[in-house]
Amino acid sequence: SVDPDTEALDADEAEFRAERERVAPTLFDDAAGGSKAASAAAEVRGELRSVRGGVERNESELRRATTRSEELAGRLEQLDVDAQHLRDDCAQAEEVEVPLVDQIASAERDRASADAEVERAVAARADANQEASRASARVEALQLALDEAHARAGAQRLAEVDGVLGTLLDLVEIDDGWQAAVEAALGEALTAVVVDGPDAARRALDALQSSDTSGAVLTAGAVGSTTTPPRVGEPVLPHVRSGRPGVAGLLASLIGAAVRIDSVAEAVAVALDHPSTVVVTPAGDRFASTGWRVGAAAGGATATALADASDVAERAAAALAAADEALASARDQQVTARQAESDLTRQLDRNDARFTAASEGLARVLAERREVDAERERLDQTVAELTTHIAAERERVAALERVLPDLDAEEQAEADAARARGEARAELETRSAVLASRRRELEVRVAGLSERSQFLEGRIAETERRLEADQESRARAAERREEVERSITAIDRLTSLVGAHREVIDAEHDDLVERRRRQSEEVRGLTSALDAARTARADAERRLGETRERSHRFEIDEAEVKTRLETSIDALRRDLDVEPDVAMAAEPPVLPEGATAAGRVRELDRELRLLGPINPLALEEFTELQQRHTFLEEQLEDVRSTRRDLSKVIKQVDHEIQTVFASAFADVSENFTNLFGTLFPGGSGKLKLTSPDDLLNTGIEVEAKPSGKNVKKLSLLSGGERSLTALAFLFAVFRSRPSPFYVMDEVEAALDDVNLHRFLGLVGEFRKDAQLVIVSHQKRTMEAGDCLLGVSMQPGGSSKVVTERASTATSRA
Repeated sequence: SVDPDTEALDADEAEFRAERERVAPTLFDDAAGGSKAASAAAEVRGELRSVRGGVERNESELRRATTRSEELAGRLEQLDVDAQHLRDDCAQAEEVEVPLVDQIASAERDRASADAEVERAVAARADANQEASRASARVEALQLALDEAHARAGAQRLAEVDGVLGTLLDLVEIDDGWQAAVEAALGEALTAVVVDGPDAARRALDALQSSDTSGAVLTAGAVGSTTTPPRVGEPVLPHVRSGRPGVAGLLASLIGAAVRIDSVAEAVAVALDHPSTVVVTPAGDRFASTGWRVGAAAGGATATALADASDVAERAAAALAAADEALASARDQQVTARQAESDLTRQLDRNDARFTAASEGLARVLAERREVDAERERLDQTVAELTTHIAAERERVAALERVLPDLDAEEQAEADAARARGEARAELETRSAVLASRRRELEVRVAGLSERSQFLEGRIAETERRLEADQESRARAAERREEVERSITAIDRLTSLVGAHREVIDAEHDDLVERRRRQSEEVRGLTSALDAARTARADAERRLGETRERSHRFEIDEAEVKTRLETSIDALRRDLDVEPDVAMAAEPPVLPEGATAAGRVRELDRELRLLGPINPLALEEFTELQQRHTFLEEQLEDVRSTRRDLSKVIKQVDHEIQTVFASAFADVSENFTNLFGTLFPGGSGKLKLTSPDDLLNTGIEVEAKPSGKNVKKLSLLSGGERSLTALAFLFAVFRSRPSPFYVMDEVEAALDDVNLHRFLGLVGEFRKDAQLVIVSHQKRTMEAGDCLLGVSMQPGGSSKVVTERASTATSRA
């Protein structure tokens, strides 16, 4: 029967359920609490590690930020100093600029004054040069005339004869304005040789005959017959004189009867009425019984004239020299003024460059200061935030460190409780498994009994086998239970072992954290030491580079010195054939006072370079250059004479241009005024020169004032008024300088009917004296014409000219 087993099983299950209900709340609640405590401890440890790492990172960041802030503070101080220096530079540049601008303005005025002075000096020098050239040309002309006169009179051949006083023209003085008249009165006697007596005259004649030379001789002491001049005109004799004794009587005998008449007609009448009288004119015309001559025979060449011309030439040369000196002085002043202006301009440019550089530098410094200030503010804010954060994290670390021991104790207690709960759970589970197995077995047995009650007898063997199988299962279950108990025991031992290892690991973890902190501090110290070492290494490398550079320069200098020494030794041996020891033992040359050997060498080298190389062809070149100089001097003299001739021609042309222009302008201006009044009734117009004193460079201004308008400028007139004013000027030119015909192209296009009527009136006036060809589209102008000419072209044909007479056109109309 299975009833006892069922009852026993029910009793066991009821007992198990009661016990389970009793211990289950504590068992499972404690398990959940232990898990939470362990999780909380783990979270606290992780958070503590994280917070400590954050504190270390924030402290490192704080140190870097603090260091950077200090660097930026120093940089700000330096930037403030630089900015103040740059502001001082700007202020100094501004202070310097004002007087410099005033000085430059004054220098510009001085330079302008110097330029004007140079222009005046150049003009004065040109005038003085022109005057000196004219005086020199006159002296040359007079000298040539005198030489020619002396040659004709044989004065050069008779210069060595005793008693010869010279030519008459050398012995007389003529009043200004009477040269031509006296020369005409004296005639050929002016170039005759004057001697002091008859004996001297005979010797002079013999000398002329012996030398086969032509000439004329006058005796100073001889007085011929004199004729009293008529009471007409003005006697010539009072206007010529001589300081030599006897020459006055000679002059009286030669021109005592000579008179000067102003006009040629009166001179001819006097010559006819008084045949024995010599009549001359101021222009040098001569009327005498020996013949009549019109025009001067000589050029006023006398010794006095030559002396006067020489004096004039000397004064002109002195004036030219003074003008040259004044021009040189003015140019020196101009160069000085320009140099002063250039120096002041360069100073202003340098000052501007300094101000610009200071301004740009100040802008850069201020911009950099703003950036540094902004960065420092950010760093200060970061430092404040880091300080607050570090303080908060340190408080959090302290709080976590205070909580962690309690959590560790709770975790340990919870671990022990967990182990106990595990053992209890395992026991309950075992009992549950046993009861379950028993329930299953009982159920199997009940099911088998209920199902196989009718087969008990036939199935005994099968039941026995099942019983044997159940026994084997129970045996295996017992073995399984023993294994589970052994596993639980092993688990308990492992749990205790793991707890011990956990304590060791936590201790080692704390030790490792401490070691890590110390290592971090050591690393920071080593990093600082490494940075210092790197800085020292960079300084050492820099000093090593400088030392190597100096050493390299010393080596190069040494090599250069060795090379120069070897070159000097070779030069001594090659050029002077002297050994170095001998040269060093030789006495040094005497140097000038205050000079050094090196300076003397440089001076001698410079003198040698200035001398240049030896030219063996210098003599031939000098001869060629001398010939070239002579040729150029001749060419220059030709150019000078040509220039003088051209100057005369230019003056004549300029005078002619001014005369013709003045005459033409007067006519055109008068005609323009009249024609303007015709075309503009009640109006007034005139022409005006822009530079009346300079007719060669002057311009012409047209003033037009129509009736009812108070304007004079052409730009203020209407288009028709401007056209009509232009026509007035055009017809004024036509009237002043008439032409056989005139051609005009659409000149009346802008005229209205009234002005067109006035224009056709002018055309009708001018058509009486000349032919007018007018291109026009105006019907009234065509009607006024005598003949119409047009060009037409038939479709597909060529151009042809169509001519219509006014009479034919009228008849056809």
